[in-house]
Amino acid sequence: MVELLLATTEHPKVIFLDAVGTLFGVRGGVGQIYSRFAREAGVSVAADAIDRAFRQSFQSAPRMAFPGVDRSDIPASEYQWWKAIAAQTFSLAGAIEQFDDFAQFFRPLYDYFELADAWFVYDDVPLALQNWQSMGIELGVISNFDSRLYPVLEALQLSHFFDSITISTEVGAAKPDPVIFQAGLSKHYCTAAQAWHIGDSYKEDRQGAVAAGIQGIWLERDRAFATPPSQIESNTYSVQSLAGLLKPQSA
Repeated sequence: MVELLLATTEHPKVIFLDAVGTLFGVRGGVGQIYSRFAREAGVSVAADAIDRAFRQSFQSAPRMAFPGVDRSDIPASEYQWWKAIAAQTFSLAGAIEQFDDFAQFFRPLYDYFELADAWFVYDDVPLALQNWQSMGIELGVISNFDSRLYPVLEALQLSHFFDSITISTEVGAAKPDPVIFQAGLSKHYCTAAQAWHIGDSYKEDRQGAVAAGIQGIWLERDRAFATPPSQIESNTYSVQSLAGLLKPQSA
C-alpha cells in the first residue's frame, strides 16, 4: 500500500466522504444497542452474539438500493430492509422467538439510529472538514446509507460542511457501483479527475471510486479489521486518519 502524502499544494475541486465508519461510528457498538433494546422488551441476548450475527446478516444482505422505486416509497423500503436484517440478526443469535411482537419492538430501535445519541463523530473529522472548507474545496457525502443520514448529520453538527449528500437508496445504485459516484459528481459539475473519495471500505470506497475514475483513498481506522493484504492492490492509497491529510499551507 502507498501512504498518501499528508500535505500537498495540489488539491481536488471536491472531496467526497463515506458516512458510517468514516465520519462517524456507532456509539457503543451495534451489539450493545440491540441487546439493550431487547432487554427492555424482556428479551435476553448477549451483545457479542448480536455483533457476530449482525455482521453476518449485514454482509449477506442485498445492497441498500431500490431502483425503480418511487421516491415517496423509499423510506418504507429502507425500513423493511433494516427490519429484515434485524430479524435475521436476532434469529442467528437465537433470540427471535422470545419476542411477542418483533414488528412493534423494531420501530423504536430503528428510530433510535436517527438520533445523535446513537453515534459519535471521529476526533479527526471536524478539523479536517474545517481545513478543506477553508481551502475552498467542495465537500460531499457518498454513502450506502438511508435517508436518516440527513437528520443524523444535522444532529451531529456536520451537515453545514457538505455541499451535497448522495445516498444509495435515492440513486438506486450502491457503492461500489460507479453510478452512485457519477451521481455525486453531477452535483458539483466537475470531472472524476477533479475529485477524491475517502472511505473505510476497501471494496466499496477505494475500488468503487477508482472504477469511476475518482482518486480513491482507503481510510483504515482499525487495521485489526482490515482487508487481507493479499486482496489489496499494491498502488492503493491509504491513511489511518484524516488528520494532516491535505492541510492548508499555513496550518
